[in-house]
Amino acid sequence: MTFADWLEETSNRARQDGVVSATKTGAYEFYVGSLRRLNTVYPQGENVYDRDWDLLILLDACRVDLISEVQNDYEFLNTPGELTSVGSSSLEWLQRTFCDEYADEMQKTAYVTGNPFSYRVLDDDDFLVFDEVWTYAWDDDAGTIPARPLTDRTITAARDHSPDRLIVHYMQPHLPSVPDPLSDGMNAETLGQGKGWESPWKLLRKGELTYERVWGAYRANLNYVLDEVELLLKNVDAEQAVISADHGNAAGELGVYGHPRVPLSVVRQVPWYETTATDEGEHEANFYPGTDINNASDNVEDRLSALGYR
Repeated sequence: MTFADWLEETSNRARQDGVVSATKTGAYEFYVGSLRRLNTVYPQGENVYDRDWDLLILLDACRVDLISEVQNDYEFLNTPGELTSVGSSSLEWLQRTFCDEYADEMQKTAYVTGNPFSYRVLDDDDFLVFDEVWTYAWDDDAGTIPARPLTDRTITAARDHSPDRLIVHYMQPHLPSVPDPLSDGMNAETLGQGKGWESPWKLLRKGELTYERVWGAYRANLNYVLDEVELLLKNVDAEQAVISADHGNAAGELGVYGHPRVPLSVVRQVPWYETTATDEGEHEANFYPGTDINNASDNVEDRLSALGYR
């Protein structure tokens, strides 16, 4: 965003929301924009393809300290580690991970994703298997994609294709929280009207939610997806399975909230837990592509907006 763009948006916001609100929002955006210019000085990060794994489980927007709070509750989280991510947002992570340098590895990879940014970066021909589950399994009532369709489609990809590399990109713990959404405004009607959704991180910054309230919902969403990870690890075969994230989140550090492209360790440092997986054959993966209530190609920008992106 240029300075002229910032001035125009701030002026428009002042007419709609009042001078005080527009000034506060404009000042925050100007500050974050200034920090964004410093992002180039942060270490570029390590591409996940440069590490060894058969199965990579991505937890979207998962902070290192968040997962450390619950690691004792899950046997597969007994080898904590970290990775400097190549991106501070999903789009940046996708662009820097799935690049020409790793084209050969991508051809051996099955990528199952619930993240709508995939449509901006990737094509079917990029992978051995490319399953954009968000295009047909979106839950308009929750304003996100539930974890179970991702689990089932990953199990199916593993059993049907036996890829050398398998990636599943869950949308959780990225807010909205499935068990504790902190909002009742995300549904097909409001999304279709392009009204979007106010992220709990934004509401926290504005003082409309407490830190404890948002963090509790964030942690509940992590528990929700980790229960699915536990099921997944019992229904695929992988000698080297890893639980990681594309990026983290800021919760007020240096006055930043969410995950803009800023040089903060809470955004760029992600978990890296190594474990194994064995297909015990106990779960029948019975979720298959179908027709969503909204046409994905027409609604994708609204879905990104629902996740807090503009």
